[in-house]
Amino acid sequence: MASLPSSTYQQNPATRDTRWVRWLLIATALSFIGIMLVVPLLSVFYEALKDGWQAYTAALSEPDALSAIWLTLLTTAIILPINTLIGVALAYLITRHKFRGKFIITTLLDLPFAVSPVVAGLMFVLVFGANTLLGGWLESMGIRIIFATTGIVLATLFVTFPFIARELIPLMQAQGDSEEEAALTLGANGWQMFWKVTLPNIKWALLYGIILTNARAMGEFGAVSVVSGHIRGQTNTMPLMIEIAYNEYAFTLAFALSSLLALLALITLAAQALMSKKQSH
Repeated sequence: MASLPSSTYQQNPATRDTRWVRWLLIATALSFIGIMLVVPLLSVFYEALKDGWQAYTAALSEPDALSAIWLTLLTTAIILPINTLIGVALAYLITRHKFRGKFIITTLLDLPFAVSPVVAGLMFVLVFGANTLLGGWLESMGIRIIFATTGIVLATLFVTFPFIARELIPLMQAQGDSEEEAALTLGANGWQMFWKVTLPNIKWALLYGIILTNARAMGEFGAVSVVSGHIRGQTNTMPLMIEIAYNEYAFTLAFALSSLLALLALITLAAQALMSKKQSH
């Protein structure tokens, strides 16, 4: 049975909450959000800007900071199109085809959610490390994975690739394939069906998955920390540089980079809210 809208739920005498219960729920939610989210976020921006705008921009202009920002943006720019293609392909495969081993693929899709990012990074070290068979062979060919940008991209790709597929699969299952079959019946080929029917039907979920992937990629720490080697100016992303700066008491740099990551997160949140509003219309 379909769930009732919240307004209808509260108008029903059997399910309507009393005023004190409603105010208690509101106060609890606002208190939790304020203590756990708003206050820490404002504290980051305060610490970043308390020495003035000039100190803030000077910190972000340091070579190590610029390198970390560039590497973070580069990694995100590489994995987003890859994740989009993989996510759409997996969702289409799982929802539109029947084959042996489908349950295994669906189960393994959740592996990055179940495995600690640190363990994920260690797995890549054990496979592509210089002392391993595969890693040694690749290095002899001039291809370095661990302690290089390639390893950071692979580690980030591993921890982020389920997001788009997991957004698309429930939606595509709920929609079914009747519209796609109708398009094929009317003479459309496979690609025309995908671009004219499938993609428009999943565009909001796809964009939402891309936003989630983008946010996770920019903030990933555990897996990247293991494979990066923390080489200054080369393999430090923004989260890694924040930890290094904080441990070295370079608080202005640490909080400046933290505020930049927080700002990117707020932009992501605003984009998500805008998409949700457009989708509801």
